[in-house]
Formats: sequence, structure tokens, C-alpha cells
Amino acid sequence: MQEKRILISGGTSGIGLTAAKLFLSAGAKVALLGRSAQRGEAALQELGENEQAIFVQGDVSRRADCQRVVQQVETLWGGLDVLVNSAGIYVEGAIEDMTEEQIASVLDINVKGTYYLSQAAVPLLKKAKGNIVNVASDAGVHGNYYCSLYCASKGAVVLFTKALALELAGFGVRVNAIAPGDIMTPLTETQLAAAPNREEALREMASVYPLGRIGTPQEAAAAIKFLASVEAGFITGTILSVDGGLTA
Repeated sequence: MQEKRILISGGTSGIGLTAAKLFLSAGAKVALLGRSAQRGEAALQELGENEQAIFVQGDVSRRADCQRVVQQVETLWGGLDVLVNSAGIYVEGAIEDMTEEQIASVLDINVKGTYYLSQAAVPLLKKAKGNIVNVASDAGVHGNYYCSLYCASKGAVVLFTKALALELAGFGVRVNAIAPGDIMTPLTETQLAAAPNREEALREMASVYPLGRIGTPQEAAAAIKFLASVEAGFITGTILSVDGGLTA
């Protein structure tokens, strides 16, 4: 990973930020993409204001933003080696209750955001023979109760990963994804905070996993780093489950 140029959407928190730490510790250069300048600054401070890390502001649901961000990275570093599509939002509820705004938001960020940023990055990745790692979900490989909207969005990411892997294989560009189960991120903490009893809700969440617990951001980030590395050089089109056995 020494001097590899990496762009991470959703890089200011959760799995994305943890992956940034791992890449930086391996000597890579990392650009964190997020919508909030305030969160971007906080993320850089958490990274110890590492000179190898930058924040680029943008909204992945806007194609023009994705193109501008990739151009910024190219101008600064001369190219791009790895794209990590980690930006995503989670909404659950009965299908009858999903509003037009919720549907648009989930699909715009989880599906269009992944597509737009990949589309913008592919020309640079072809030059570098780089790779893409998408963050899908266990909800993209099986159904979850009261989760049809999120499942639809992550299912799209799963098949996008496989199709794009075939499209880019001839150019030496690999495309893979991780499919994490519940991971202790700020998004998960928000879910738990909404429960009447946080600890009880956490035990219930963990009870469905064969390993008896939910995952950590470090475990998910390690899978991303592996798929992006030369050690995974013969792996493309793979959806790597990081789910404690949930989908076994």
C-alpha cells in the first residue's frame, strides 16, 4: 500500500474512517469524501492531521460532485489506485410507510452514489490498474424483515459489483465488495439509542449471529484493506461476507 492513492466515500466516520486509518498505517495516501466540512475536519484531527490524508467535500448522489472530487484527487496526486465506496444510509420500516423522500434518499446515496463515483474513477483506475471495493451488506444477499428499501439498494450494489468486475477485468481493474452484518458504527449506535433499553437491544441484535456478537469497524475495514491489496490480486467479482456467520 506504500504511496497508493485511495479515495474513500463515507470516509469521515464508521467503516470508511477506520479503513482510512489502516491504509494510512500501511503508507498509503487517503482522500476522505464526505458532505460535511465539519465532520471532515474532525476526521482529519482523529487521523492525527496526517499529511498523507486530505478531506474533499462532496455529495455522492450528485454526479457533478463525484466528477469534481475525482478531478481534485487527480490534480493533487496524479491519479488514483483504489476507490472505496463506503458512503451509505440505512432506513427501515414497512413498505407502506416508506415516503418518497426516504426512497429517493436511500437509492440516491446507496445506489447512484456508488455508481456515479465509480463511473468518475474508472478512467484513472484503468491507467493505474487499480481496484474498487464497495461496501454492500448482508441485506444485499438475503432479505431482512421491514428492510425492503435498504435490501433493494444493497442488492443493487452486489450485482453492480459483479457486473463491473466482468466489464473491467480486461483492463486489469478488480472490483469486489464486502457484505458486513451489523457493525458497531455511529449508524448502529443511532439504532440502539432509539431503543427503550440499549443493552437489551444490543443483545437482541447480537443473538442472530452464530458468533454471538456484532462486528467491529476494524474487522470490516481489514476486509476492505485485504481486497484492495496485492494479496487479493486474483480476486474480483467477489462479495466477502463479514457477518459472523449470519449468511452461512
